[in-house]
Amino acid sequence: MSRTGQLIPSQQKLAEKLTVLNDRAMGMLTRIYNIKKACGDVKSKPAFLSDKNLEGAIKFIVRKFPHVDSKNNYSQLQQVNNIKGEIMKQLSLYYFTFVDVMDFKDHVSELLTTMDACNVHFDITTNYDLTKGYLDLIISYVSLMLLLARIDDRKAVLGLYNYAHDLTHGKVDQNFARLGQMILDYEQPLKKLQEEFTPHSKLVACALLSLHQVYPRRNLPAEQWRQAQMLSLVSAPGQMLNPAQSETMPCEYLSVETMEKWIIFGFLLCHGQLTQSDSAVQLWRLALSGNYVITLFRDEVLYIHKTVEGVFEGIKGYGKRVTETKECANYAVVNAGPFHRERRAFLRTALKELVMILADQPGLLGPKALFVFMGLSFARDEVLWLLRHSENPAPKLNKRPNPVDYEDRQLPELLYYMEELRGLLRKYNQVMQRYYVQYLNGFDSIVLNNLVQNLSVCPEDESIIMSSFVNTMNGLSVKQVEEGEIFDFRGMRLDWFRLQAYTSVSRAQLVLRENPDLARLMNTITFHTYMVDSLDEMAKETSDLSNFCFYGRLFEQYFQWCLETPSQMRYSISFPLICSHFMNCTHEICPEEVVRHHIGDRSLSQANFFLDEMAKEAKNIITSICDEQCKLGDQLLPKNAAKTISIAIERKRNQNKAKKLPQEPDKPGRESMRRSRTDVTSMDKLYLMLTELCSAINYTPSIQVWEHTFAPREYLTQHLESRFTKALVGMVMYNPDSGEIAKPSELLNSVEAYMGVLQTIENYVHLDITRVFNNVLLQQTQPQDSHGDKTITALYTNWYLEVLLRRVSTGQIMFSPNRHAFVNVGVDPNQVAVNAEEFSDISELRSLAELLGPYGMKFLNESLMWHISSQVAELKKLVTQNKDVLTTLRTHFDKPALMAEHFNRLRDVDNVLKRVTIVGVILSFKTLAQDALNDVLKKRIPFLMSSIIDFQKHFPETPENNMVRVEIVNEMASAAGLPCDVDPALCAALRVQKSENPDEDYKIACLLMVFIAVSLPMLSLDSQSSFRADLEGHTNNIHCLAKAVNSIAAAMFTIYGKGRVTIEERLKEFLALASSSLLKLGQETDKLALRSRESVYLLLDQIVRESPFLTMDLLESCFPYALLRNSYHAVLRQDNRL
Repeated sequence: MSRTGQLIPSQQKLAEKLTVLNDRAMGMLTRIYNIKKACGDVKSKPAFLSDKNLEGAIKFIVRKFPHVDSKNNYSQLQQVNNIKGEIMKQLSLYYFTFVDVMDFKDHVSELLTTMDACNVHFDITTNYDLTKGYLDLIISYVSLMLLLARIDDRKAVLGLYNYAHDLTHGKVDQNFARLGQMILDYEQPLKKLQEEFTPHSKLVACALLSLHQVYPRRNLPAEQWRQAQMLSLVSAPGQMLNPAQSETMPCEYLSVETMEKWIIFGFLLCHGQLTQSDSAVQLWRLALSGNYVITLFRDEVLYIHKTVEGVFEGIKGYGKRVTETKECANYAVVNAGPFHRERRAFLRTALKELVMILADQPGLLGPKALFVFMGLSFARDEVLWLLRHSENPAPKLNKRPNPVDYEDRQLPELLYYMEELRGLLRKYNQVMQRYYVQYLNGFDSIVLNNLVQNLSVCPEDESIIMSSFVNTMNGLSVKQVEEGEIFDFRGMRLDWFRLQAYTSVSRAQLVLRENPDLARLMNTITFHTYMVDSLDEMAKETSDLSNFCFYGRLFEQYFQWCLETPSQMRYSISFPLICSHFMNCTHEICPEEVVRHHIGDRSLSQANFFLDEMAKEAKNIITSICDEQCKLGDQLLPKNAAKTISIAIERKRNQNKAKKLPQEPDKPGRESMRRSRTDVTSMDKLYLMLTELCSAINYTPSIQVWEHTFAPREYLTQHLESRFTKALVGMVMYNPDSGEIAKPSELLNSVEAYMGVLQTIENYVHLDITRVFNNVLLQQTQPQDSHGDKTITALYTNWYLEVLLRRVSTGQIMFSPNRHAFVNVGVDPNQVAVNAEEFSDISELRSLAELLGPYGMKFLNESLMWHISSQVAELKKLVTQNKDVLTTLRTHFDKPALMAEHFNRLRDVDNVLKRVTIVGVILSFKTLAQDALNDVLKKRIPFLMSSIIDFQKHFPETPENNMVRVEIVNEMASAAGLPCDVDPALCAALRVQKSENPDEDYKIACLLMVFIAVSLPMLSLDSQSSFRADLEGHTNNIHCLAKAVNSIAAAMFTIYGKGRVTIEERLKEFLALASSSLLKLGQETDKLALRSRESVYLLLDQIVRESPFLTMDLLESCFPYALLRNSYHAVLRQDNRL
């Protein structure tokens, strides 16, 4: 104000106030929106608002609002007094938000009045920032008051807080009177707003009518866009490098939805203009014909036509306007859907072309940046239109919309290209900076300087501002970009905003509308400055999709449709990328929203959900491919050749006969032969889906969402690891009830097929499949995986111990040293549940070693040793029971009569032989497993194996290298599958049984060897002890005693004795006792005792051959070799007779 009381426009700070109030408006809208949502949800609203005890008091307060006489109605409000502190605490945020709304309303009214007094001229094409700020403020203010009227509990909240304040402080809050009146005034918000805006209608109409130059051409149908080749960079190849220009630069990417809100709300409040201007009517009808709902804030919408009809029906003489509105409503419901569907179809192809050209030639981002932001703005408008119209059903009118128009299954493609363009802007930010820094310095500054000098009128203040523009641009250089200097043109843009305000008021010396060239140039320069310092802000303004946060159901539905459509799968990555937009909708005035209302958590949870679902879908496709490849791999197994061979023999046998020949089955590989490329198999479809989905997963290495980083490839890696683990265990096909399990070779074949498919994944997505294999296969070498589930190591170990080796003791399975396998004897292999040879021959055990690896085989050996240790523990108990007798037998083995007498006093002789045989069988299987492991490792790591063999062979057993060091070397060799004189695993298992009295342990070990030696003749009584030359073993597996005796002796005397010398001494003693006992069989006359005598004699030879501590010379000194030779002849003759 001047001293004369007149307004001085330059001192009113219109630009600053518009900037501050518009920002404040978004904050107030955010807080009121959250209050509305909180009060509308039983779970989040203050508990006492739903308390039955307070129901009467709340109804009373609402009925009497805003006047509550606390003194005369104390009984009705007694319950409030009890919790007044809690009420004030919980409702203070709500109450003071309403107070802030009232203050904001006052400031807006003051500013609008000031602008009326200044008689500001608005034109969106010239003073763009001023006009946009003015219209944005009006729309935000109207939306705020409409939202305020939608809060059902507003009277209860304000009345309760005020009454609690009165009880606490003895007086009502100072703001409550005005606040209560405001709430009453805005019971019918539009009616009150119309009254408020009557004085402002001239300026509002001026601003709205300027849209007539912009809105109609921005709201064209897709067909006209195609004819004009909108957004095409190649429509004019000769002008491809020319910068994209427009006389209304910022209007080209201005949101159409924003303009429609300006028009609808503006003319709704200032409806008198509809009777005065044809341009106003045209804008009004066009806006009403394109929507039936419009956004107030986030997911809060307004049904336009219903609202307009309600307002106009109460105005005399507006019957024609009501009819016009109904016509527009019918038109919008029927035609708006197809109209926008065609625009989305056009934008998909247009943005795809933009992306492909700019990705190939990023230098075009400089001159064609305007096209990028136009495309983003167009697409964002279409996406948000579809979002709000899909979620909010059309009003019931004479005509019904087509539901297909509101279900766009190709929407993910449009979202994807939007994210692609945003990504290009981020990636080539410096390219654009270099271009526009040179543009500002080398062209804009010169043109602006010339234009300013040619102005007929240029006041001092305006001259200073424009000179600062020129100086700022002259000071720019490419070197600043190269050095990474941070640019900031916000001050320059704010000065231009101020200049618009100075030159748009009445009685301004420099009138902006009379200098349109200056306005156009400055608007263009403003755009150029955004390209240098605020690309992210521009991208947010034109392509922010944070509204998806409030349309969670639709967001997830479109995502599911995307995964169900193979052609759209590659675009699924756009959904987690959009989650990074969610934080854009928060406001610093409402910081609690991030935590309290879970916008941050929602963005994280949805991003996690989308990436997880994408990885699951990819995993399912890969699983289907793997299953198919496993089936194809199974066709190549040798067992499947039997049918082909059988048919070939049958065809050859019957080729000259009239009998119908069997049809030859399809050979493996037939599925790859095609007559035409158009033949599409299920595998083709699976690989197509996999390619598309992996393209999405591989789109970006990381996604930033609310200060969290998501790695899409890691999701796929985790799912592949989990699936591979389950597949491995599942392919074992172990059935505990029937004892069935897959053959190791078949499992290995399936695993290799599975791994082959997984390796091809690296062709589609940048994954470290080797890491997946290492993580999964290494876990499978342990008894439990990281989740505590059983592994193939645990399953096969359990099966071999509990099924195969247990069935050996039944007499139907024997170990054949000749075949290096366990074989079924006495039964038809086809009639037994388990064919032992199919699971224990060298090829199967090599496959097992491949699957389990050294760690898994070590666990298998440890489990075998645990069973042996339990048998040895029982043997020790039997020795203890017969300790005295065994001591006598040990010292009198040269006295046959005394030996025979004491032998008859021994108990549980059969039990001892049976348990030692079991130990021998287990050790025989262990030897087979170790040999298989050795073969595999020699093939896989030959150089390392040669080093281990050399180290074991040349490690000297000297006093300096005590038994501990020798045992460490043996452990290394055993882990590589190499045989050791002393089994380190058995030593470790038996060492656990070591007592505190080493002498007693040593004596028990010696007596155990005596017990076994003197019990050997009892084996001749068993008819199953006969030796089978074709299998090189005894039917009842007593030939495994040789390995048991040597291994137990070596282990026990290593633990309890003094190394190799003790072992040799004790085995010599054993050999003497055994030979003495067996030689007595020659004096037997009982035929039952003689029927397997020769077979039992052979045990001595096998024990010596198996032992690294005994020699044949020592055997011959104890037992005649001629007797052994005759025994071999006898068993061979007997075998030939059978």
